[in-house]
Amino acid sequence: MDTKTLTGNYFGTLVRQGAAQLHSDKDTINDLNVFPIPDGDTGDNMFMTIDSGCGTLADNASLGEAASSLSRGMLLGARGNSGVILSRIFAGIANGLSGVENADVQTLGRALECGVQESYKAVAVPVEGTMLTVFKDAVRKANSTIGPGTTFASYGEAFLAEMEASLERTPDLLDVLKKAGVIDSGGAGLVSIARGIMKAMSGQMVETSLPGSTSAKAVNLDSFTSDSTLEFGYCTEFLLRLQNSKVNTETFDEKEVRDYLKTKGDSIVCFKDGTIIKVHVHTMTPGDVLSHCQRWGEFLTVKIENMTLQHHETTIKDGFSKPHKRYAVVTVATGKGLVSALKEAGADTVIAGGQTMNPPVQAFLDAFEQLDAADIFVFPNNSNILMTARQAASMYKRSTVRVVPSRSIGEGYAAIASFDSSQTDADALEKALAEAMEGVETGMVSTAIRDAEGGVREGDFVGFVHGEILSHGEDRTEVLAGLCERIDAGDRDVVLLFYGQGVSEEEASAAEQCLSQRFPMTEFILGRGGQPVYDYIVILN
Repeated sequence: MDTKTLTGNYFGTLVRQGAAQLHSDKDTINDLNVFPIPDGDTGDNMFMTIDSGCGTLADNASLGEAASSLSRGMLLGARGNSGVILSRIFAGIANGLSGVENADVQTLGRALECGVQESYKAVAVPVEGTMLTVFKDAVRKANSTIGPGTTFASYGEAFLAEMEASLERTPDLLDVLKKAGVIDSGGAGLVSIARGIMKAMSGQMVETSLPGSTSAKAVNLDSFTSDSTLEFGYCTEFLLRLQNSKVNTETFDEKEVRDYLKTKGDSIVCFKDGTIIKVHVHTMTPGDVLSHCQRWGEFLTVKIENMTLQHHETTIKDGFSKPHKRYAVVTVATGKGLVSALKEAGADTVIAGGQTMNPPVQAFLDAFEQLDAADIFVFPNNSNILMTARQAASMYKRSTVRVVPSRSIGEGYAAIASFDSSQTDADALEKALAEAMEGVETGMVSTAIRDAEGGVREGDFVGFVHGEILSHGEDRTEVLAGLCERIDAGDRDVVLLFYGQGVSEEEASAAEQCLSQRFPMTEFILGRGGQPVYDYIVILN
């Protein structure tokens, strides 16, 4: 299809097709990791982000409305650095298309340039040779070709050609890519989306039965029978488009919605984006909520789930009440043992996530709503989750959210364990928590998924800290011991050792005995972390 007019419906079709192509390519994109352990989840993160936006697209919306709805959905579903950057690209595009019914190529080109600007603003220290560069190069090259006869198809061809060329140049800009022999994974994700869009323009439709947007989640219907009592209420979510015939859409204050929701339930997320109100609430009477909110506008999407059926993990009994706290702590981890350890150290909420499973912005917002606290301290424990946590913090207004930039489980654990709730100065407390992470060393042992520098072979066990491989070999315990030697575990009085889901208790006990013999002056405290990916996590505080 070759057209000179971009409508809201056509925009939705193109984006869905881009998402479908990304879904087909995501495993290949995941494999473009620069480190030889299974930490490559860029394809999954980008797909889940764009798929969250596709789920909000409505038929017959204007182009500006469609772009805004897509952007908001992507923001709430953004996962990992690549997902957050992708969501900011589309946020910039939405800003550039604000108020636009339909667009020509020139208007789209200006909107894409807004996407470049917004994505660069989202990164504290933009790095060239990443998806930022790939998108910027493509936009500027394609915009330079715009003339009187330019169609979306010809513009798209120029855009995709330059995007592919820029992607191939990324190893020349980033030494870490060149050493690993890969191209930038985020840039590859953008190319995949662009290819899907171009296929759609030429009539080659990609399969659009996407698991994230169209597959119903299986539920256990037997968990709520004819004799059951509704204890926990309904998880109710909707997007409400404010209507000029009902309210002044420009001056309407979402506080009016929030104040009403407080009388009907809890776990409230409510914010305004243009003329759209996003609502999440746990309530016993979703029908009342929907009827009342319809006085302000009309619904774009509605989702209601019985929380007993869904085995909701954050339900609150007895009238949805919870005590107010001065401080609360939110952190991120996976593995039953690690979660328990963090809660014992002082975490109020542990969001499920970590390497290869980055939580979305919405997971943080939901966690914040569960905690009635003046100041919420967040420990992401992973550099790829840090940007998502900061994005959520910037959106949340009911508490002061302070993201303490922990980049490993060890840093987060040390800071949480040192948390002084008697401190009355939140700024001083935040500074003390950051200082508590200084000097903390976290080492990991995992399995190499490909050959790497230094003689690492696919299938070897590797011990590393902050991406630097310090030991490797075929014997897991020996690799662990070598790692401990390199990070001077023998100089510490106490070292925490968590073993993962792929290590038996017998093997872990034998490894602990081996370490105790090699480092007799150090006490190794062994615990079952149950974490995936990492066979061992070693924490030196």
